[in-house]
Amino acid sequence: MSATQTRRVAVGILGLQAGEDVNIAIAKITSKCQTTIPQEIRAALHLTPGDTIVWELIEGGMARVRRLDPLDVDYLRALEGTLGEWHSSADEEAYRDL
Repeated sequence: MSATQTRRVAVGILGLQAGEDVNIAIAKITSKCQTTIPQEIRAALHLTPGDTIVWELIEGGMARVRRLDPLDVDYLRALEGTLGEWHSSADEEAYRDL
């Protein structure tokens, strides 16, 4: 797909204005719902085999993908163990209307 074709797809699918600058890549999903991350995206995100990526659902039926830094995983695992103390029925009742 040429840069012009990619721009037309971006304008049509993403609702971008004709002059907006966007870098996109297009990949197909296999019958097993797998895809290959295009090389230019791997390079931009500094992805290497074994890295973890995060898919974030955003408004408008879109998703954002980013590289999860190893520090993020360690931090989240450490944090996960501390969150249970605020998850009781009394807490749910107290904070329901916030």
